[in-house]
Amino acid sequence: MKPFTALFGAAAGTHAADQLALATLPLTATLVLDAGPDVLGVLVAAQSAAWLLVSLPAGAWVDRMPRRTLLIAALALGLLASVVAVAAAAAGAASLLGIAAFLGASGTVVYVLTSVSLLPSLVPAADLPRANARLELARAGVSLAAPFVAGLLAQYLSPTWGYGLAALGAALALACVRALPRVPAPTTGSVRPSFAAAIRTGAQFVIHHELLRGISLCAIFWNFAFFALLTIWAPLALGPLGLDPAQMGFAQSGYGAGLILGALAAPVASRRLPPLATLIFGPAVSVLAGGLFLAAPSGHGFGLAAAGFFLVGFGPMLWLICQTTVRQLVTPLPLMGRVNATVQTAIYGVRPLGALAGGFVAAQAGLPGALVLVTVAFALSALAIVLSPLARLQAMPAPATP
Repeated sequence: MKPFTALFGAAAGTHAADQLALATLPLTATLVLDAGPDVLGVLVAAQSAAWLLVSLPAGAWVDRMPRRTLLIAALALGLLASVVAVAAAAAGAASLLGIAAFLGASGTVVYVLTSVSLLPSLVPAADLPRANARLELARAGVSLAAPFVAGLLAQYLSPTWGYGLAALGAALALACVRALPRVPAPTTGSVRPSFAAAIRTGAQFVIHHELLRGISLCAIFWNFAFFALLTIWAPLALGPLGLDPAQMGFAQSGYGAGLILGALAAPVASRRLPPLATLIFGPAVSVLAGGLFLAAPSGHGFGLAAAGFFLVGFGPMLWLICQTTVRQLVTPLPLMGRVNATVQTAIYGVRPLGALAGGFVAAQAGLPGALVLVTVAFALSALAIVLSPLARLQAMPAPATP
């Protein structure tokens, strides 16, 4: 098996396991454990907390350890989490289910950081846009399918079957990872810094690098806006827009369709457009999406809402693949894990703030006021690109020297 083929198979299996676990958690908590909203909130928080708490130390591990070894450990952790989740459901232990959620998400964090950092060692620099697009396509496909699969299993068998299928995905990913070549750990010099100093070095590199700084600011504002939008979507759809639950879900599925089409279009965009065009288009089209939500008429908002979700998936997916390639090219290999971890921590740290802000503004100023907040934050994400050197990037940067 070729190295990239193995990595692609591992990505599909890993993201399938992660998305199935994500979709199965509330079903198991509600239908099996009879958990209320308060307990469900704690369980979801445990799952998302891993992205915030584990990313920085995981980035340091990526730059210190053989990356194939880390991938195997991450997937083994995912398998263990599925077993613990089924045991928690059988025992009726919500706390144990929370531990399983945290363990599974931690494995995904380590896997994502390691695979993104490993990719430049497996493919030539010129092939990075296409390779990143293929990996994101795998993620987008399973993200679209996993909720439907988990729902069908819960309805016709048992919610816990979703964890069994997640374990199968992790096992298939583990088989693919074992086919990867043994890439040695990056060299960090004769004197290894302390763990804290290593993490600090990665953060300082991001802050001082003008391209990475622009990417990070854009991602922070965009994720703030997106999670504010997700927070107000249900009351907006079921209230002013006049959608029923089925229409609400169908409109939101436009996001998944946008992700898939964006991943398919990204290799063509990378060949025919300068990076600056894609980097500006992604956040700019999100501003347009915010305008569509604002303009959606009361009682008849399905079409504009679905179009808005499609644009929020399509443009930012193009942006994500382009900026990931830029990040991989400008970051020296020995710093790759810590740089990716720094950006990821900033993104996941701002998501709860966006959700809280969206809910607060909606409560104080109404849903239109919250949509204005969403649109302004999307506009700030576009401004972060326009005011940075990314807006003058006519070609992909040369790969950084170690």
